[in-house]
Amino acid sequence: MMNIYFITPFPELVETLIRNNISNQGIKKNLVNIEIINLRDFSNNKHKQIDDEPYGGGSGMVMMCEPLFKAIEHCIDKSSHKPKIIFPSPKGKILNHSISESLSKENSLIFICGHYKGIDQRVIDKYVDSEISIGDYIISNGELSSMIVFDSIIRLVPGVLNDLNSAMTDSFVDDLLDAPYFTRPNEIDGLKVPDVLLSGNHKSIEDWKNDKKIEDTKSKRPDLWKKYKEKKK
Repeated sequence: MMNIYFITPFPELVETLIRNNISNQGIKKNLVNIEIINLRDFSNNKHKQIDDEPYGGGSGMVMMCEPLFKAIEHCIDKSSHKPKIIFPSPKGKILNHSISESLSKENSLIFICGHYKGIDQRVIDKYVDSEISIGDYIISNGELSSMIVFDSIIRLVPGVLNDLNSAMTDSFVDDLLDAPYFTRPNEIDGLKVPDVLLSGNHKSIEDWKNDKKIEDTKSKRPDLWKKYKEKKK
């Protein structure tokens, strides 16, 4: 069973997101155990303070070391395997399928949900194994970015999805975008489903899908196409 811990000052946010996530299938099948850790429980301050002003001045607040140290140690103590500690951050590697696939094989993960200007660098230096960026933009809380990384991982854990093959044929698995999809009706407002998809010829359908994957990747994601070609050399 994979054990996953979310360290957050706003546990209700994670609870809501988990409740409506595909990970529920993994929980029901005893494939995944999720624990949401309230960071404020580890504050020594009677006001449950977890942030303070940055040394050196500047705007905003910084999440403090001590509560995070204690919360992380709490998760480590609870875990039967050495956990991989993840901090979603704009300074990290851009999330991709390869990263998600690798993390899906871990026994235990800890997500640190950042807020404000960020977390004290000493937390990163002491504990964090992997900083991961979800893109070149900023969002208002670390719960959302943690859930994006988490969702990309959990769907690759065998048994969580009813059909793992569905995940393994998604975009980016082979550095190509996925082929377009169509469903009923086969014509609407003059727009028709390609004849090949109605032909029943599995070889022709597979060839058409492969051609479309290449066509779409070349036109819509030339950076991905370049990566694909370099791997094929």
